[in-house]
Amino acid sequence: MASLINMVSVSPRRLTSTTTRTSSLQTRPSFSPFSVSFPKRRLTVRAAETDANEVKSEAPGTAPAKNGSSFNQLLGIKGASQESNIWKIRLQLTKPVTWPPLVWGVVCGAAASGNFHWEFGDVAKSILCMMMSGPFLTGYTQTLNDWYDREIDAINEPYRPIPSGAISENEVITQIWVLLLGGLTSAGILDIWAGHDYPILFYLALGGSLLSYIYSAPPLKLKQNGWIGNFALGASYISLPWWAGQALFGTLSPDIIVLTLLYSIAGLGIAIVNDFKSVEGDRALGLQSLPVAFGEETAKWICVGAIDITQLSIAGYLLGAGKPYYALALLALIVPQVVFQFKYFLKDPVKYDVKYQASAQPFLVLGLLVTALATSH
Repeated sequence: MASLINMVSVSPRRLTSTTTRTSSLQTRPSFSPFSVSFPKRRLTVRAAETDANEVKSEAPGTAPAKNGSSFNQLLGIKGASQESNIWKIRLQLTKPVTWPPLVWGVVCGAAASGNFHWEFGDVAKSILCMMMSGPFLTGYTQTLNDWYDREIDAINEPYRPIPSGAISENEVITQIWVLLLGGLTSAGILDIWAGHDYPILFYLALGGSLLSYIYSAPPLKLKQNGWIGNFALGASYISLPWWAGQALFGTLSPDIIVLTLLYSIAGLGIAIVNDFKSVEGDRALGLQSLPVAFGEETAKWICVGAIDITQLSIAGYLLGAGKPYYALALLALIVPQVVFQFKYFLKDPVKYDVKYQASAQPFLVLGLLVTALATSH
């Protein structure tokens, strides 16, 4: 699974590679989640002043608004068209393309519990849990991350809603609060519905929301450290929704907590994939993402190593636990991932990032389900 004195409005199209120096970035104090009184102004962020030899000012992968895709805009991915409809912009900020892994995590947790039944009550509870994990809390996380990333986005992706000024400060803050409260309320309802004596889903949602905040916001801003930040992100996408699904229908045991945290190392690798497109902005603003800290070539191998070695280790664990068929199924799902890593990711992680993730990640999430089914028996 994102603050502001005297901001000067500039068009993101002026941020070109022919410019050797850009204006100094003027920022406001970081947003505090405990205050919601903000003036309703449109926000446009300018790129930080930096030497042209250090970082190019043109954002990679930018697309002129008039040539952008409306479909990409709704999914919240690059190549999006410039929108004026506030509800489409709000949806873009939540990045719906990032919801499916969380939804799938809930499915895996429900499967691992061994207590899910295809009846109306269980299906309805699982749908609400998916809404909590996906649209509400992932939407909250993505909007919050975009808010705190607006200065980096002014360099890497100046056409995004916040740095381009397409949405006001007050509208962004309101969206963050609505999504957070919606997710926490959903968790509380699920605890009551499941008859929990201890509100475990509420505390999981609260803990995940806090993790999202310290991931994006100063002073901790976990994402400044490539190892800690990416592991936190991986755990948010793999462990937390799995725990929610399993706690909703069964008991969350210590061995499952350890297993899913180990699986989150693969999530760390997935998170690194997204760091390559932000190298210029990360370097300019001092963020130590792994491609910045180790160089892009080394970071590529760290990424695929984290993904592949983790899954191989899980397959070994399943084999040792006397579940050879599940282990073989997981191994079979690792093979196409390695093929796509060599075909796309290792060749050019920026150019082929969407193709790689669309091709390889379905096999990884299927592996998660195989592991969940193995632990349920």
